[in-house]
Amino acid sequence: MKQFINQKEDMVTEAIDGTIAASGGKLTRLDGYPHIKVVVRSDWDKSKVALVSGGGSGHEPAHAGFVGAGMLTAAVCGDVFASPSVDAVLAGILAVTGPAGCLLIVKNYTGDRLNFGLAAERARAFGHKVSMVIVDDDVALPDLPQARGLAGTLFVHKIAGAMAENGAMLEDCTLAAERVIKNSRSIGMSLDTCTVPGSPKEDRIPEGMVELGLGIHGEAGVEQVTSSGAKDAIAKVVQKLAATMADAPHAVLINNLGAASVLEMSILTNDLLASSIGGRIALVIGPSAMMTALDMHGFSVSVVEMTSDDAGLLSQAVDVAGWPGCHPRAPLTVLPLPDGLSPIRAPASPHPATAAFLTMCCEVLIASEDHLNVLDAKSGDGDTGSTLASAARALMGAMDTLPLADHTQLYRAIGLELSQTMGGSSGVLLAIFFAAAGDASASGQSMRSALQSGLERMRHVGGANPGDRTMVDALIPALEALDDGLAHAATAARKGADYTATLTSAKAGRATYINAEQLDGHVDPGAEAVARLFENLAS
Repeated sequence: MKQFINQKEDMVTEAIDGTIAASGGKLTRLDGYPHIKVVVRSDWDKSKVALVSGGGSGHEPAHAGFVGAGMLTAAVCGDVFASPSVDAVLAGILAVTGPAGCLLIVKNYTGDRLNFGLAAERARAFGHKVSMVIVDDDVALPDLPQARGLAGTLFVHKIAGAMAENGAMLEDCTLAAERVIKNSRSIGMSLDTCTVPGSPKEDRIPEGMVELGLGIHGEAGVEQVTSSGAKDAIAKVVQKLAATMADAPHAVLINNLGAASVLEMSILTNDLLASSIGGRIALVIGPSAMMTALDMHGFSVSVVEMTSDDAGLLSQAVDVAGWPGCHPRAPLTVLPLPDGLSPIRAPASPHPATAAFLTMCCEVLIASEDHLNVLDAKSGDGDTGSTLASAARALMGAMDTLPLADHTQLYRAIGLELSQTMGGSSGVLLAIFFAAAGDASASGQSMRSALQSGLERMRHVGGANPGDRTMVDALIPALEALDDGLAHAATAARKGADYTATLTSAKAGRATYINAEQLDGHVDPGAEAVARLFENLAS
């Protein structure tokens, strides 16, 4: 099983019940499972215009996650990627519509248009005032007469919902919804397809490519284009959006299609706000998962040109689980470091031989990045190579600022540099190692003795001992053999590193959480880094 579900046929009803159970009593549902799946505000008294939306499930938190004061009154849920039935939509309309009437907000898909449209006709036959708007915000195919409805639908939910909450008439809510739809634009991009429960995953996007202009039901994108990072992805999306945007203030909604990490979404947001349309963005919604496509590893960007009233309506507080809030675009402000954290550095002093030596060490670590990451993935979190390579790149970038001609100050400067640029426990331990080596060197100790003093201090703070399956297993024998030359030190380091592959339990670091079978036969990545460093120095 690749998904946390029970029975495929029960997944939507169980998800709805879970959403209701976690709502603190704010949500309820109509009877009629499994064919009628309608989530409703518990506090609804039919005194204002009702807003009803919905569609196929698999887009969570849309649409049940937007039911609540200030947005939807009811959400009509179909099965995964399937429109709800006419009876389900009609049940939702009849359950929430009073004298003020009801606004149906429908995404532009044939099934949704037909089922919501026929339900609206039947509700009108009962004497209810019902209007319906169709959202068609997708700009992937600008010449398509029937554009799809995407995450821009949420602009309609929010603006019309705020108006209804404030007591606006049905006609005014409908006109505003139609205006917002006219001014909304969306486009999506994904690295991978989604996984529909009970169906094999389609593998149609080659390595190094992305799909641009995709829908929210797993359908193929308009085109496959090369993928070269977040900035390039945003540039491709912005190119499509910019051609349709007026030179006016816009709100932007940055939507996670399901499987992009929070880290990725934040990077995409940063690149979007720095893009060519960044100057037109006044309000930001997200980044957040708002209208997903199950577990699709992608994102969509929606923009809406705002009137003078829209900013207030978009920013008005709501009581729903799925809305992440709307915030004004603000300039980046940077505070100075507190006193004591701005480092006092020794003056730079050139020394070509030392610079060449350090550069070679850094290049070894950079070249080993992928191999060390693979090793670390077997016993940790897979980032040892990247952590060491990042520190090496930073050290190379700071080479001209280091006191290369004064080894005592150089040890301290390296320790300071690592404490600022190298993450995790490794960065702290190596910073301690070099700082202590600097102190020992200042007291007159030889290079080997100074490095051994640094190692002892690092072991004391970190708690690692020989046999604990850490870099110490390679570093101790290497330093002990250093007086006999680099070749002997390299041999000792390699022997110590290979020894770690025979250790099936670790007593320090993240490998302590790994079972014996996973550790057996795999060299500790920190020890491997030490061995590779000495081997390259010896050669």
